[in-house]
Amino acid sequence: MGSTLHSLTRWSKSPAKGVTAAKSWVNVPRGLAARATTPLLPDDYLKMLNPLWSARELRGLIVDVHPETADSATVTIKPGWGFSGKYRPGQYVGIGLRIDGRWHWRSYSLTSIPQRDNKNITITVKATPEGFLSTHLVNGVEPGTIVRLATPKGEFALPDPPPAKILFVTAGSGITPVMAMLRTLKSRGHSSDVVHVHSAPTVDDVIFHDELRELESSEPGYRLHLHLTETEGHLDFGDLTGIVGDWKERPAWACGPPALLDTVERAWKDAGRGDQLHMERFTIAATDKGGEGGTVNFAISDKTIEIDGATSLLEAGEKVGIQMPFGCRMGICQTCVLPLEAGHVRDFRSGTEHGAGDRIQTCISTASGDCTLKI
Repeated sequence: MGSTLHSLTRWSKSPAKGVTAAKSWVNVPRGLAARATTPLLPDDYLKMLNPLWSARELRGLIVDVHPETADSATVTIKPGWGFSGKYRPGQYVGIGLRIDGRWHWRSYSLTSIPQRDNKNITITVKATPEGFLSTHLVNGVEPGTIVRLATPKGEFALPDPPPAKILFVTAGSGITPVMAMLRTLKSRGHSSDVVHVHSAPTVDDVIFHDELRELESSEPGYRLHLHLTETEGHLDFGDLTGIVGDWKERPAWACGPPALLDTVERAWKDAGRGDQLHMERFTIAATDKGGEGGTVNFAISDKTIEIDGATSLLEAGEKVGIQMPFGCRMGICQTCVLPLEAGHVRDFRSGTEHGAGDRIQTCISTASGDCTLKI
């Protein structure tokens, strides 16, 4: 009897498989509806009623776009079916937005507090000259826009319970994952001793400036050291003891531009405290280890594009309209791994060259001559 019931449940869910629901039983009525409406799946009908009712993919509705600074904004998103609010503070979420007929994907840190009843989520985005999607989210996206979502991921997250002492080191938009941690600490009533060192060019450039100052005045355990680089220059980590006397005793979370993180990493390593440091890198700096470029062939999609040695294979696929798998976009999560059918590619970070038959990370690899991917 148990075996029969299990088989029936699997049969009923199968049209909705591959979609992680906040509650597993949700896929049963979806699957049964799909069986009843074959050859059309429930999405073909439900999207007419509510575009968030999708069993095929995670979706969200942009509810609000609130400016934070001149070049940053917080985007509030109402998740649709299947999105679980059980992410950890500090994790990121993948966002897909259709612009001029093409899907553009990027990962952004969640700045909202994890909610177990699927409340709205927020991301806070800083527009950059080279950031097509970030600029659109800050300056062009309208409330009511439907986006695609990827399940929250990432190891740069606050443990529960948190350490008794914490050090945060952030700069620029690197404050976004830490903001989720700070908000969570406050909402859960944790009394951790927190020192936060944050750098920005001017006060007007500090994302969440007013909220950080309010935390400083209302939370006895929180101390903010704000360093303004336009007038004070870059922070000298050789003098860190003068700011945080016990910094070597504190687990640290650092996020910001590559130059800052490289400096932080060296300082912690030289002090023999590398095991205390957690870092989140938003971007990977292109180096002379890139490939020479070439023609990228996408075998299954039957599409081709010519790229230079500074363009990743992930970006190449997205430019020709292929829905490439991705997660962190920085070589950590392995979500973007694909088989290399032919040719050679090179890893941005290490300079390692891969040949036919290798499985490669498309987000940190570029063409080293002509190559073919099986997607």
